[in-house]
Amino acid sequence: MTGRVLLAAPRGFCAGVDRAVQAVRSALSEYGPPVYVRHAIVHNTHVIAQLEAAGAVFTDDLDEVPPGSIVVFSAHGVSPQVREHAHRRSLSVVDATCPLVSKVHAEARRYARDDHQIVLIGHHDHIEVSGTRGHAPEHIHVVDPDDPAAVGNLVLDEDRPVVWLSQTTLAVGDVEATVERLRTRFPHLRQPPSDDVCYASTNRQNAIAAIAARCDLVLVVGSPTSSNSLRLVTVAQRAGARAAHLVDSADQLDPRWLEGVGTIGVTSGASAPEHVVHELLDRLAGHGWSDVEQIGNDSEDVTFGSPPMGKGRPGPPRVPRHDDRS
Repeated sequence: MTGRVLLAAPRGFCAGVDRAVQAVRSALSEYGPPVYVRHAIVHNTHVIAQLEAAGAVFTDDLDEVPPGSIVVFSAHGVSPQVREHAHRRSLSVVDATCPLVSKVHAEARRYARDDHQIVLIGHHDHIEVSGTRGHAPEHIHVVDPDDPAAVGNLVLDEDRPVVWLSQTTLAVGDVEATVERLRTRFPHLRQPPSDDVCYASTNRQNAIAAIAARCDLVLVVGSPTSSNSLRLVTVAQRAGARAAHLVDSADQLDPRWLEGVGTIGVTSGASAPEHVVHELLDRLAGHGWSDVEQIGNDSEDVTFGSPPMGKGRPGPPRVPRHDDRS
């Protein structure tokens, strides 16, 4: 059986991901390899492999980074404790934290200064949540949106104000549902100045939701470590797709998924390179799905300036000359 492909737009790299990847490339160009990166710069296996081939070294332990080296902080952000650790090791930092994550960090610090209890909606083991929690560890309580009992298990002081913040890569619907449960328990729950789920996650979720009900199958290009990519699978299923799968590469396309399928929806997470999407489309064309129609507008006008480069690697000791003057 053959059919058509509905290609969702927008999809793929967001401004924060593009900024972070370019930061590593710029550091490699300016200082030469190796350039160390704390954690995966973004959660995508293809991006990591390309940067490793160019000389990037990824690590979760700054103690593995030689003193004086260049280190790039990933788009997911870090805690103040990590920054202090880098300072103690005399590392030259390039901070590629997504500005939208930095916004959440600033909100956490501000509410902590005002002695708010902060409910952070997010996944306990996600690197972004770890970084945000570090900015106000005594004030933040993490609530997993996938755990129906999490809100009921919260123990908060009734005499202190409560505000919610969220991980930036969640499904909008999950955040809204969790906030509603929080409001039921804490009627005076305060709202952050603006939603924390990033524009790119929201746009990509809306794009796939708009076509999911027309699709027998939805394929989301992204790595299994990518929270925003996983959320796109969930959104597609909830929006009416008969089936939805995450694929890290075209090789992961299972021909059995195509049985009885007429229309296939394709999208990609905010950290997935566009060339992987086209490789998947080529693979689908080989199975007979060569009629591709893009649905939606792929233009996004959000841009972020490049992060400042570090101070550079320490040079060789300076040898005094005869004419040097003290």
